[in-house]
Amino acid sequence: MSEAVRQLEPKALWGRFADLNAIPRPSGQEAAVCRWMTDLANAAGLDVSSDPVGNVLVRKPATPGMENRKTVILQSHVDMVCQKNNDTVFDFETEGIRMHVDGDWVRADGTTLGADNGLGAATMLALMESTDIAHPPLELLFTIDEETGMTGALELQQNWLKGDILLNLDTEDDREIGIGCAGGIDLGFSGTFPTQPASGGHGIAITVKGGSGGHSGMDIHKGIANANKLLVRLVREMMLHNGGRDAVELSSLDGGGLRNAIPREAGAVVASSRSAADWTGDLTDLISAMKAEYKTTDPGLTVVLSNAPAPSAVLSGEAASALLSALDICPNGIDRMSPDIPGLVQTSNNVARIKLSDGAVEVHCLTRSSVDTEKMDLARRIEAGFAMAGLSASRGGAYPGWTPDPDSEVVRMMADLYRELHGEEPLVLACHAGLECGILGSRYPGLDMVSFGPTILGAHSPDERASISSTLKYWAWLLEALKRTPLQA
Repeated sequence: MSEAVRQLEPKALWGRFADLNAIPRPSGQEAAVCRWMTDLANAAGLDVSSDPVGNVLVRKPATPGMENRKTVILQSHVDMVCQKNNDTVFDFETEGIRMHVDGDWVRADGTTLGADNGLGAATMLALMESTDIAHPPLELLFTIDEETGMTGALELQQNWLKGDILLNLDTEDDREIGIGCAGGIDLGFSGTFPTQPASGGHGIAITVKGGSGGHSGMDIHKGIANANKLLVRLVREMMLHNGGRDAVELSSLDGGGLRNAIPREAGAVVASSRSAADWTGDLTDLISAMKAEYKTTDPGLTVVLSNAPAPSAVLSGEAASALLSALDICPNGIDRMSPDIPGLVQTSNNVARIKLSDGAVEVHCLTRSSVDTEKMDLARRIEAGFAMAGLSASRGGAYPGWTPDPDSEVVRMMADLYRELHGEEPLVLACHAGLECGILGSRYPGLDMVSFGPTILGAHSPDERASISSTLKYWAWLLEALKRTPLQA
């Protein structure tokens, strides 16, 4: 199947993408792919080095006549989000991505594709090995662990990069020129509630699935269903039904996964004095209302109640109420839109992961904002809600945002070139995702930066797909930009 991908244009880019996708590269497990890239650079006779955390930097001299141009840093991350459909049998740690061509799209078979940010990395590899592409002095920076903590960018050593301009290849709409991004912080909550024997004779499994999912930054404005929040809504309704006289007891919760993915599936097990069939009948109106609320964004959303073994241990009613209340009031989605940039989400939260098992609770959120003070204010509000349920809070993975500079030299150059090539205005904007540009800019103040890339839809979900025609469009734009890199001062 990858052979069809290798025949796409530009072949140098798609061929290296196919090679890249043959190597497992979950976040935190990039050593093999970094060794492979280092071997390629050595084979090409280029200066290549790694830093202590595993980032790889390749330096390539300018082509003849371009030596007096500013040095350009091209940057992409090599790790990928690993998500699959429940019915897909696949091991991200040992298998290469299975790809196929579907019209204008390259897709994977039931898993994420890795186009985010594999297409950017493949672009850089194609340029690294090229012999006929005009370009200024290049620094090709391949970073690790972007998706689960931006460790590569955060730990990047100073004085390693020498370039003046940074082109980040991690934007997913070929009309866009990214000039700013949100910062973020990981929030974790944990605790243990005492359990007791269940009094209900029935075990009921509640499953929310079929959500569209997506990127918790780039897609947060779409109003996509968060399966964790819908599950909590259902369980609370069951506990409050009939004035709470139906003896529903909470045993377990398990929903979501990656911090930067909107949860698509979530499940719970409760003990009840009534059967799954009884509850399905009583919740018909609520389930229908949920589907109606999300019919546009999540047309495949389903809710299923089924019989399960009666759980041996449950939380007390008071403990279950405290936990579910904290989850229910936890903000999710947009908290504030930017008052300065039309259409830009300024602050948001994603309730990414919930887990309750044998009384032990874990909750994980990713809070984002392009305004650091708002980010921390929202974090404190979320922490206050979980503190009332008796859970302990932890913070980690904080990273800064990237302040837009729409008048920078490289922004003007890229925008003018887009107009020339396509006869229309580009979308010059900031995004709500966390890009490594914010961190790199803090490490190297004064870098003139933009982010752009080919069109990729459904990133961070098994519906991820990359546009073939858009990739060719983006490639031509990049090559022309390299030809026109400004002269050194």
